[in-house]
Amino acid sequence: METVFTAGITYNSYLSETGEPLQSLPNWTEQPDTLVRYYRNMVLARQLDNKIIALQRTGQIGTYASQLGAEAIDIVLGELMHSDDVLVPYYRNHALQMLRGMSMADMLSYWGGDERGNASAAAGEDFPVAVPIATQALHATGVATAFKIRNEKRAAVTICGDGGTSKGDFMEALNVAGTWQLPVVFVINNNQWAISVPRSLQCGAPTLAQKAIGAGIRGEQVDGNDVIALHESISEALKHAREGKGATLIEAISYRLSDHTTADDATRYRSNEELKAAWEREPIKRLQTFLHSKGWWDEIQETAWHNEVSQIIQLGLDEYLQRPPQPASDLIDYLYATLPDALKEQRERLIRNAQPGGNHHE
Repeated sequence: METVFTAGITYNSYLSETGEPLQSLPNWTEQPDTLVRYYRNMVLARQLDNKIIALQRTGQIGTYASQLGAEAIDIVLGELMHSDDVLVPYYRNHALQMLRGMSMADMLSYWGGDERGNASAAAGEDFPVAVPIATQALHATGVATAFKIRNEKRAAVTICGDGGTSKGDFMEALNVAGTWQLPVVFVINNNQWAISVPRSLQCGAPTLAQKAIGAGIRGEQVDGNDVIALHESISEALKHAREGKGATLIEAISYRLSDHTTADDATRYRSNEELKAAWEREPIKRLQTFLHSKGWWDEIQETAWHNEVSQIIQLGLDEYLQRPPQPASDLIDYLYATLPDALKEQRERLIRNAQPGGNHHE
């Protein structure tokens, strides 16, 4: 008997849970600019997340999927993706979408039930939010196929949760990415809970990254609470894709510090002790501690930035709340390229009834 194939999965982390270096740091970390930008953007993402949840509780936003605990993944991807790369997001990529150009008001509009927010002109070629689980992985391979056919040095990037990796869509996407050597980066936000299903019951393999092995693509684990480790891993994966060397699967280990969505109650299935321990590993405090130790951030900067963030969020919120509602005719206008005669009368009636003083009993 002979062994015909062996493989392994690496795990990378640079900062401990308390923000201390675990190994020699990359040269780019010798200057504060990128790391401070990561920190500032993570703080913005978290304060915005808190504000949106408050809006949902007061009926000003619909059901919302919090990003609490996963800020580092979005912020690093937003920094490293090129403008001509294409993002194929899922429902926890709010900060990443804004870093890619979407306005806060557009993002809020989507979560407020207004699909115009999902068609933001600023998104360019980026895809809208995918709520169905893991379908976006196949969309990303379609985008990457186009890049390869056109010989374009671009990357498609898609993200899903740990639960999404159990879907056939995800495995099919990995398979075609490996077979066709596509320029796509798959990122798993392994936040340990797929609604109420823990990671331990999601997959029998010790890592989710090893799903890449069967597809013949690069696979690795990274500390999803460590912006330095994420930066190194994502940089290499994007470079690999743009150079025509194929796909990469990155399993970023994080923790969902929130409920699954605002329609969920996580206290029903996970312990307070587990949640408390996870807060000790979260990404913002970890990076803050490191920046303090280097003399690159202090309490004065912290207070000033929090005040500025509050103003930024309020401006975006005001723009969202002041937007006029969608016209009633939108219920019909986007169903057909050419409106059938049978719907023309209904459309006219909708418009009349929506006007002040309209006959709402027609």
